[in-house]
Amino acid sequence: MKAIIFDMDGLMVDTEGLYFDTERIIAKKFSKEVKDETLWKMMGRKPVEAIEIFAKDLEINISVEELLKMRDDLFVEKLKKELVPMPGLFDILDEFKDKIKLAIATGSPDKFLQIVLDKLNLKSYFEVLQTSDEIINGKPNPEIYLRTMDKLQVLPSETVVLEDSSNGALAGVKAGCYTIAIPNEYTYKQDFSFVNYVAKNLFDGKEHIKKLTDLK
Repeated sequence: MKAIIFDMDGLMVDTEGLYFDTERIIAKKFSKEVKDETLWKMMGRKPVEAIEIFAKDLEINISVEELLKMRDDLFVEKLKKELVPMPGLFDILDEFKDKIKLAIATGSPDKFLQIVLDKLNLKSYFEVLQTSDEIINGKPNPEIYLRTMDKLQVLPSETVVLEDSSNGALAGVKAGCYTIAIPNEYTYKQDFSFVNYVAKNLFDGKEHIKKLTDLK
């Protein structure tokens, strides 16, 4: 294995709860209630695709652009105040830094990624940072992983993908990568039957990757 590609939301940082809180607040503004099933469908997707699902399921009749701005403004405030790393993040990054190429492939826009990188001082760990801004087809389409591997100059057979959602994990599998799911409290009920390994957490994921490589 020559590369590890990390999803960001819910995998590196505990943002799924922030997204869920934000979307529930917005639903209430329209006197609606958003079901968990809708929130699950939105996970891992490009922002526009996620908001389209939200608007359709809740039958909210305003433009996607307006709804997305409303969500983004609220989410940025939460991100700046409440962002925390997932347990084991720095452990796995320190283990593989300078030994294997590391990258991020996130369905979030660059403006969210930069807040996370700056707040947690993560930039030095990664060779490639791939956001949804230049991606046409969001997860579960494999485009984002294919593009990230192209930038890393590695093959799918040399690449490990770490994902917390079924949509994201499916993108990793479709890209031909060795895909490890690390479900969190928001995603553990999703289908991960198709992945190569389901890890308990990032610590477990780290140990499993070490077994796939010659690293001791």
